[in-house]
Amino acid sequence: MKKELLRAGVFCLLVSGWLSSSMAHAQSDPSGKKRITDTYAITNATVFTAPGNPGIKATVLINDGLIQDVGTNISLPKEAKTIVGDSLFIYPAFIAGTSDAGIIKPNDPERPEDFVSSNPPDEIAGITPWRSALDHFSPKDSKIEDLRKTGFALVQITPAGGMLAGKAAIILLGNENSTNLLIQNTALVASLNGSRGMYPATAVGVMAKFREVYDNTKLTSQRSEMYKTVTGLKRPEITPTYSAMQDVVTGKIPVLFSAPSELEIRRAISLQKEKGFNLILTDLEDYEGVIDVLKSSGSSVLVKLEIPDDKAIKAQKEDATDEVKVLNARVKDAYNKALAQAGKLEEAGIPFAFSTVGVKSENIMKALQSMIENGLSEKAALEALTTNSASILGLSSVAGTIEKGKMANLILSTDSIFAENSQIKHMVVDGYIFNFETKSKKKSSKDGHGEQPKIEGNWDYTSETPAGSSGGELSIQKEGSDYTGTITYDDPSGSGKATSPLKNVVLDGSTLSFSFDITANGMEITVDVSGEVSDGSLEATMTVGEFGSFPFKGTLNPTLIATK
Repeated sequence: MKKELLRAGVFCLLVSGWLSSSMAHAQSDPSGKKRITDTYAITNATVFTAPGNPGIKATVLINDGLIQDVGTNISLPKEAKTIVGDSLFIYPAFIAGTSDAGIIKPNDPERPEDFVSSNPPDEIAGITPWRSALDHFSPKDSKIEDLRKTGFALVQITPAGGMLAGKAAIILLGNENSTNLLIQNTALVASLNGSRGMYPATAVGVMAKFREVYDNTKLTSQRSEMYKTVTGLKRPEITPTYSAMQDVVTGKIPVLFSAPSELEIRRAISLQKEKGFNLILTDLEDYEGVIDVLKSSGSSVLVKLEIPDDKAIKAQKEDATDEVKVLNARVKDAYNKALAQAGKLEEAGIPFAFSTVGVKSENIMKALQSMIENGLSEKAALEALTTNSASILGLSSVAGTIEKGKMANLILSTDSIFAENSQIKHMVVDGYIFNFETKSKKKSSKDGHGEQPKIEGNWDYTSETPAGSSGGELSIQKEGSDYTGTITYDDPSGSGKATSPLKNVVLDGSTLSFSFDITANGMEITVDVSGEVSDGSLEATMTVGEFGSFPFKGTLNPTLIATK
């Protein structure tokens, strides 16, 4: 029976033969939760191995979550599942310097009966350096999927809280059945946020309290060492706060200081110079006026991946009074300066990465494109998303570029990553493949001239797979401004040909795309076809869920081509 199914053709192979045997081991799951195989080969794609490197036509071989090889003429193992990448662009997946994906804010602790506002317990005052982001992390948070769809595979998650919120951790946005934990306790998360109705309530008070905690941690450490060897000393008071601060004082981990404004940046740098801890500044929003300060400090920089809202700009009216026009001009000037800040960091030679804390994923690509339009180079933008963030987080040996031995974290897009119409079709995270729906975007021909190719009529098509060649008939009709049609294929049940209606038939310039559904073993699978039409010929790629992509060629029946 299995041999008969293999001979039945591409759809029978993929759906009844291959799929049935795969289901015996692991249910197909386009979300990436389960692997059908541990070995993948993405062939003949345009690969950008690192920021600034030109795209090359190459194959990327993945095994067990690692990149095994990149290049041409790679010898592929028999077990490799092939993904045809002819029309795809591959980039290193993005890394967020800080993120709140999956983070749930902890409940505020109850105040004790003997509460004194001038000297509250550390936990109530927002001083909780012993907390871990992992203690308040939910893998079910929709922000994880949203960030992954935007191209992120690795993030440093930070706990929510007060002036010393706790320790960060670096995780993968991968298979939810894995812990996805890469490194824990990577940095102490701090801010100048005071506590309501108690000390420290102000930014100045927070700075004073930070000094006190830092100094007492050092002192406690010194007394603890003396207590081990000197008799007659009073036992040092060791608290959870001082224990958790030890790694900061000894320089094992940095302080990840949230500093959105210029004043907060100056204050955080002032504390660093005074105490000598390692500093990473994060969540920067308004920083144009302190770029020289940032450069001289040598601190690592994480810019908030967000641009200001432009509603106030769009609401400005031409018939406004002179006084209002002056105010409008100031607003517009401030807005334009905000968009140009990232470009000025690049000009100053300051390597930076991005923070996505508090950022809506759907606005990320718009923010990047706006920064690029206002002076940031595409190379610097990609560095901020990959190599810079990997360096700041200490991950350069395992992430940030596409190289043999590094984690298989990849973006597979339909165009160069910052192109206006580019879409992410697949994400590879830790070797797991996640598939996303892409939509063709209509565009007019250059200068409004030129005719679209004819696609109406009956097409004979063939598709090629490792099992051989098979084919059928494709019929397309035009109804008004829309296209409809049907396709025949080998019935997975083995009873001859089956027919399915076409869905989402779009002719975008010379690019034809459509999809259709097939059913096997009670499971419905969507097949996507996309390619170029020219002179009655179709050169396309057929993608069958996560089971791979294969060449698809069609020829328009000449008897149906209308004569002029």
